[in-house]
Amino acid sequence: MELFDTFQHIIADDNVTIGSSLFKLVLSMVLGSMVGLERRQKGQIAGMRTFALISMGATLAMLVSIYIPQEYLGLKNGDPGRIAAQVISGIGFLGAGAIIQMKGSVRGLTTAAGMWMTASIGLAVGAGMYIVATAGSLLIIAVLILLELAEKHYFKGRELKIVRLKVDGILQDVTPYRQLFEEHHVHISDEFYRYDYTQGTTIVNFMVRCQDRTDFVRLFAQMHATGTVLSLTLTNEVNN
Repeated sequence: MELFDTFQHIIADDNVTIGSSLFKLVLSMVLGSMVGLERRQKGQIAGMRTFALISMGATLAMLVSIYIPQEYLGLKNGDPGRIAAQVISGIGFLGAGAIIQMKGSVRGLTTAAGMWMTASIGLAVGAGMYIVATAGSLLIIAVLILLELAEKHYFKGRELKIVRLKVDGILQDVTPYRQLFEEHHVHISDEFYRYDYTQGTTIVNFMVRCQDRTDFVRLFAQMHATGTVLSLTLTNEVNN
């Protein structure tokens, strides 16, 4: 009981001590790792180590923010927000690195948002808001897992695809291809064009929503029959 009271006193201490700092760093490491584990399971490059380091770094920044005015200026309640505020703006470059643009699709937005939230959790741990930080971590995981299941249930049978069309020459009119999509009940959400005047080719990325039973083999055969198609690529839209 005495050991528990001592531990409780250490983690509840407002002053930045070795004991409280070590506890906060370990807790932020665990909470960050929890979020990183979910991201790694989804095939993201940023996994447990990345998220753990982000959370621990934010916690350490908050501890330094509290320690400096407390130790050198004699202020019990200084301005701990100065250094900590830079974490929120500084985490942006990591988030930007997690976002990948490929073939008209964007991958990594959810991971970047998770990084930003994990940094905030680290700051909360550094400020001693243990319950709030833990609840925040659990809510992040709930959003990443439960809302994904809800989205899959809502859009069940309606898949998001990317059709990459490369044609010979500078394409002036895409109406024939749009009509083919309509005939197969494929809805076009967006289109992206790339004109290569050196090679004399055009690449069009169609962001489409379709039924899971859509016969793309037949659709592509009809597109190829136009006589100008050089290649056709079908990929799943990645939005993790």
